[in-house]
Amino acid sequence: MTSPNPLPRVGFIGLGVMGRPMAAHLAAAGYPMQLFDAAPGVAGALAATLTGACAAESPAALAAASDIVVTMVPNGEAVQSLLNGDDGLLRGLRPGTLLLDTSSSEPWLTERAAALLAERGVAMVDAPVSGAEWGAKAAALVFMVGGAAADLERVRPLLETMGKSIFHVGGLGAGHAMKCLNNLITSVNLLALSEGLAMGKRYGLDPDAMIDVLDLSTGMSWVARTHIKQRVISRRFDDPFKLALMVKDIGIAMQLAQSTDTPAPLSALTQQLWRAAADQAAPEASVSELVRWVERQSGIEISAGASPRAHR
Repeated sequence: MTSPNPLPRVGFIGLGVMGRPMAAHLAAAGYPMQLFDAAPGVAGALAATLTGACAAESPAALAAASDIVVTMVPNGEAVQSLLNGDDGLLRGLRPGTLLLDTSSSEPWLTERAAALLAERGVAMVDAPVSGAEWGAKAAALVFMVGGAAADLERVRPLLETMGKSIFHVGGLGAGHAMKCLNNLITSVNLLALSEGLAMGKRYGLDPDAMIDVLDLSTGMSWVARTHIKQRVISRRFDDPFKLALMVKDIGIAMQLAQSTDTPAPLSALTQQLWRAAADQAAPEASVSELVRWVERQSGIEISAGASPRAHR
């Protein structure tokens, strides 16, 4: 006689750049999976490649067949739509189930969603991620978790399957607050790094050599190590994270600053400059396009090799 699967049934919504490999890791670990994506055909195509997975007709149907529902969508408004739609999650979630939101959402919308779920006896954990597409594919994501400790323990096995590090940073909404602050700091870093490389190139330095120096000096950063040579000096500008999503996360952080009455002049200037870059970029532009905007402002290409020193 075959024993029943002891693992909880998992519903996964949002099968894009990040969600697809995350769901695949859970299926590979043996979790029975229901899949849903707003784009027609995406869930069915992925389910066909995974053991124990099938596509759900709607968020409501997915919720009804799941013990834990994972969302990986662009923002808190998308989570609200998934909850409240005509065939939304609230029509299928049962008391005792749990919503694990790994999206980059607004903390105040997370609190609103949690209140709606609590009325129905459903728990919630917010656990946005850092690590980008390569981290999702390698199951090396960093999770920033908000919620009750007992609820975190329920989803910890899932998080350990999809990532390498889990940080419980506070109550509901704290994970999403940490995520927007992480991306705000990253945005400041990428802007400063781009301007510094442009200055060096105009002076006659080789950006490729500059990155080698920064990587072993006090100016080192994750962006310098993983982005510039790979995306900019290569001239691919192909980071899958969208520039518009970074602008969105900066905006969330600035609303957080306002709501906590925290002066943030550098962050405010950063937001202004990123918005200017977004205004000149295509709607689906990569976050890498921020560097191309700096190049246009400075009149120099951040490519390999030294250039003749610019003079005024």
